[in-house]
Amino acid sequence: MSLPRDPALVGRRHRCGTGPRAAARTSVRLNEPIGVSFLIPAYNEAATIGEVLARIDALGLDTQIVVVDDGSTDATASIVEAYAVGRPHVELLRQPNRGKGSAVRLAATRVSKSIAVIQDADMEYDPADVVRLVAPIEQGVADVVYGSRLSGGAPQRAYLFWHLIGNRFLSLLTGVLFNTTLSDMETGYKAFDSDVLRSLRLTRDDFGIEPEITGEICRRKLRIYEMPISYYGRTYAEGKNITWRDGFTAIGVLVMVRLRRR
Repeated sequence: MSLPRDPALVGRRHRCGTGPRAAARTSVRLNEPIGVSFLIPAYNEAATIGEVLARIDALGLDTQIVVVDDGSTDATASIVEAYAVGRPHVELLRQPNRGKGSAVRLAATRVSKSIAVIQDADMEYDPADVVRLVAPIEQGVADVVYGSRLSGGAPQRAYLFWHLIGNRFLSLLTGVLFNTTLSDMETGYKAFDSDVLRSLRLTRDDFGIEPEITGEICRRKLRIYEMPISYYGRTYAEGKNITWRDGFTAIGVLVMVRLRRR
């Protein structure tokens, strides 16, 4: 499947997408199937993982699906194993519970397609948005695309006020540190040129992987775009894991990456 070069799909470009790499990659890839590797960290997501996998396959893309079971104590791994039967593009990796960052970094070592997408296993993010999310990369104008929950234009569940304030503060801090205009730096929906993902210096095992990715991308002045996405946020009673403590971690990680030597 190939996508037309539609300006409406390009989204918002941000200042951290300038520099030598941006100037070098100007070619547009047309008439090629879209190869997308989905990297799915999963911890106790038996209620939703099957639907996530089915929705990805329903997209009709040339997909690779890598699920990393991060020490789940429920049936997450067995559901993925059953789904993978007769589907060689689906792979299950297992590890003790180390955190989202560790799971993402492990999954990234298996990427075989030209575009990689981090996909949460909890159905807060709808795979139906992925075709639009990867379009700027497929068209050759972006290195990374963020799915923004805060830019409007897509269904949004009214969710936790203090999480919204925290996200806006972290995005503002990202702008101050890296001179960018990202509206949702903490989004869980990120698409990458696979070579870009492999080149990032990622070390975090926990939810700190999100600000570390953002800081690395902006510090290196890669081309980054945003696309509005749907968001079906969960409450803590429904299984949400991230807390206010992770917000303070994110601040520290952003500052750490800003001060890294190249």
